[in-house]
Amino acid sequence: MADPIDDSVIEDHAHSSQKISAALVLACLGVVYGDIGTSPLYALRESLVHAHEQGLPETAVIGIVSLLFWTVVLIVTVKYVILILRADNNGEGGTLSLVAKAQGALDARRFPRRRLLLMLLGIVGVSLFFGDSMITPAISVLSAVEGLTLIHPSFQQYVVPLTLLIVFALFWVQRGGTDRIAKLFGPVMLVWFSVMAILGIGHIADDARILHALNPFRAAWFIEHYGFAALPVLGSVFLAVTGAEALYADMGHFGRSAIRIAWTVLVFPALALSYLGQGAMVLAHPETVANPFFLMAPDWFRLPLVLLATVATVIASQAVISGAFSVAAQAVQLGLLPRLEIQHTSDTQRGQIYMPRVNFVLLVGVVALILTFGSSEGLANAYGIAVTGDMVITSILAIVVFRWAWGWRWPLVLGIMLPVLAVELIFFSANILKFADGGYIPIAFAVVAIAMMLVWTDGMRKLQGRIHSESVQTDMLAQKLAEKPPTRVEGTAVFLTADPSVVPPALIHNLKHNRVLHERNFIVRVESANTPRVEDADRVRIEDVAPGFWKASLRFGYMEQPNVPRALAEAKRFGHKFDIMSTSYFLNRRSLRTGKGVMMPRWQGRIFAGLYRSSAEPTDFYRLPSNRVVELGQQMNV
Repeated sequence: MADPIDDSVIEDHAHSSQKISAALVLACLGVVYGDIGTSPLYALRESLVHAHEQGLPETAVIGIVSLLFWTVVLIVTVKYVILILRADNNGEGGTLSLVAKAQGALDARRFPRRRLLLMLLGIVGVSLFFGDSMITPAISVLSAVEGLTLIHPSFQQYVVPLTLLIVFALFWVQRGGTDRIAKLFGPVMLVWFSVMAILGIGHIADDARILHALNPFRAAWFIEHYGFAALPVLGSVFLAVTGAEALYADMGHFGRSAIRIAWTVLVFPALALSYLGQGAMVLAHPETVANPFFLMAPDWFRLPLVLLATVATVIASQAVISGAFSVAAQAVQLGLLPRLEIQHTSDTQRGQIYMPRVNFVLLVGVVALILTFGSSEGLANAYGIAVTGDMVITSILAIVVFRWAWGWRWPLVLGIMLPVLAVELIFFSANILKFADGGYIPIAFAVVAIAMMLVWTDGMRKLQGRIHSESVQTDMLAQKLAEKPPTRVEGTAVFLTADPSVVPPALIHNLKHNRVLHERNFIVRVESANTPRVEDADRVRIEDVAPGFWKASLRFGYMEQPNVPRALAEAKRFGHKFDIMSTSYFLNRRSLRTGKGVMMPRWQGRIFAGLYRSSAEPTDFYRLPSNRVVELGQQMNV
């Protein structure tokens, strides 16, 4: 029923409605910053491993730590916290929010191909993000549980089973909602960041030369001096910023201000101190290169730190899972995916949702990755391509928003974004080198997701085209019925359709089989706006067709759950009253058959039919009263 993004103009620099409080900032720590916050577990370790493989000297540690520090500054602080968080779409973040904002800034008639290209970029970016959403829980939990082997090597055989147990528990608690999870996770992450900062401070004095890493020229010198040998190291350095996309996608859950405050006050200082402390310790004690994070802790604290890290990595996984729910919900509302069940889990925060089917798909993907790779070292090779690709796409979309939505001049746009984009392309190139070692995994996930979205959108376009060509025009039928009316019965009939210009099949079947017509008949189309939410005053549009016939358009934002009865109640300002006990909702239950149709190739038809059958019940999706719904069947060959 929902159409793709319409052409309505969106507001710039919109602000989130959440009120800032210490509790909200604390909750934000528990969801938004788990991924970035646990990157010190493996980012420096993997970078040093690749530096050793390339034969780089021990003093290269300073350059690597400098790269870690300034990558976090440039990509997370400058790009996301300062810039991209301003590019929200009425408080919502994520790739599709940026696509909607960029499309809204371009005239559909002047730039139709550019708008289509933006949507294709968005589809690729979303698909890469879904790949990242599977890899992050796997690598995060594995890296923490592997810390048990430092306590006793015999724990190695329990790493994978324990990781699987934790992952199952993590996905099981998602049904409780982000709000409840955040209240539990927030205080834990506060302890985590505090411990990380204290451990880092305690080791900086091991070798004060590490402070030279704060000089950005040391990072630039490292790349220039070591050239091609630095690329594998860069692929691992990028692990330090892998949660940045989730940070943007989760903005609708907590709001821009809470995310910025948490980053500035606690998260960034803790990350910087941890990387500096690890680097100083490795300079002074090269034997700690095997696992510098856990070896920063004294012996008596190592087991508690492993347990704390395990809990923190579970929380890290929450960032991308919550982000995946938000992005998937946007994709459904924008017509890129079939209707999926969306459960709103908070009475106070509108963006907090749970999607059972998405949760299950992510769980299956995470379990498969853990069983396939078995270690965080193996998964590290699969990690970077999806994230770097998604970030490059975000930067391209941001350039469009800055130039055409915000009206910035080209010198300013390019002066800010070209350095960021150049750095991201370097990281993307570095991660491409890991394609054969596991980097193909997120690409495979992304290709499947892209194929599903393209098959769905193309299939729906062809299906609606066929329905339109085989249907009777609404205006024509209404006039004929007015001239030669059938038997009229009391009450109101609502016929939901994706194309109000033609008669809904449910109306045709009702006339053919029941030979009656209600006193009042509304042909209703549910539209998706390119804003997260629509004001009540703009919700309903009604057009007179003939006596007793009207067309109604109901508009919902892509982060709203469509509620048709509630929206129709707004029509009272147009003189239309919908009594719930005298209103019937007629739905067309369409059954698609493959193998005999010519609408699309057989392989595409089978996939499309499978996706079509997986759609949530329209009664639930549109919040229709189940005891007032009448369904009429129809079979079609595709």
